[in-house]
Amino acid sequence: MRFIFVHGTGVRRERFDKLAPIVASGLTARFPSSELVPCYWGDAFGADLSAGGASIPGVDGTRGVAAVGPLDHEIAEWLLLLMGPLCELRVLATTAPAGDEGLQMPGVRAAGEEIADRVAKLQGDPPPGELTLLLQSTGIAASYPAAVETIAGSSEFAGACDVASDALAVRELAATASRAVVAQALSAAGNEALCTGDERDRLVDLVGAQLGGTGRFPGGRVAAVLGGLTLRLTTQPALDHWRAPLTTGSAPALGDILRYQTRGRPLRDYLESVIKESSEPTVVIGHSLGGIALVDLFALAAIDRRPLPEAQLLVTVGSQAPFLHELGALTGLPPTAGLPPGFPRWLNVFDRKDLLAYRAEPVFPGDPRVIDHEVSSRQPFPLSHSAYWKLDAVYDRIAEEIEAPR
Repeated sequence: MRFIFVHGTGVRRERFDKLAPIVASGLTARFPSSELVPCYWGDAFGADLSAGGASIPGVDGTRGVAAVGPLDHEIAEWLLLLMGPLCELRVLATTAPAGDEGLQMPGVRAAGEEIADRVAKLQGDPPPGELTLLLQSTGIAASYPAAVETIAGSSEFAGACDVASDALAVRELAATASRAVVAQALSAAGNEALCTGDERDRLVDLVGAQLGGTGRFPGGRVAAVLGGLTLRLTTQPALDHWRAPLTTGSAPALGDILRYQTRGRPLRDYLESVIKESSEPTVVIGHSLGGIALVDLFALAAIDRRPLPEAQLLVTVGSQAPFLHELGALTGLPPTAGLPPGFPRWLNVFDRKDLLAYRAEPVFPGDPRVIDHEVSSRQPFPLSHSAYWKLDAVYDRIAEEIEAPR
């Protein structure tokens, strides 16, 4: 029995040389006289950064980190707010103002209750005016009423109102509540939002004005508690520092996919030549992008009426080919088309914890040539995408399919 192993995206020689013996061991344990043909394509057909990453902002020959400025603080603060719109109110609720013993005279109305009343009055659609127009132009008009309701009904806001005991604390509460409302609306709108920093700040000012305060409150308890965290979370100098290694590190994996989708024929021609090197019955195994290329190859060959009779079984492992076909983005098949006559039997192995693995049977319903087989490595993604080759269940299922009577 002859096996051909085609690796996936991002794999280069050093990793492939470690991976191929593992696959060979799993197959020869079940087929002792078999031959594994390792089909390495990463260097010849994979992607690299031909200009050394010159397109990446921040790659200029130096790796220093610039000084942190006010803009970095502001962007970091708003990233934290978009991730958790209630975070600043939570700080106010759990951090009493200096000198406040938390005592309240019986029968005296808490200072923060006035802000609570004003936030309650914001609920519902805002009246015509600048706020309404700005909500509409930034794409968050639909999410704004629910945002106000969420903030007004939160325990964080209620707690912050309870501890606001003087005029300074009320001003800080008004500013923090208005930022929370706008952050909640922006977060809920998601990709529908189209909002600059200037528009965001104006929204905060307009909401803050209705609360009797302002959208900006320099210093204060929130800044003291969250200031350091926001800068650790993200600043532009930090992004500049990490962008280059993150981009260059992901270039082989992402780049291989993009390059294949644009210029995939040389790789398919290479795979076809390897398959045709012997007339012996062959099982072709493709991982991830290798599986995509093989599905494309066999589909195109069958459509062109030049099927590859040497391949008795196609095995894809952790492959995105079915998903690409659903999108109409699979090179080898027109959108919604079934597999052509001459396409080999197809065993598709997937782990549902592998976010890059997809099922094939539902995409080609009723086609007896297509068989899905689920395994589990008990690993989260991305480890689950590589762990297949250590699973006996993968090799056992391949052997079962090969030995099944036809």
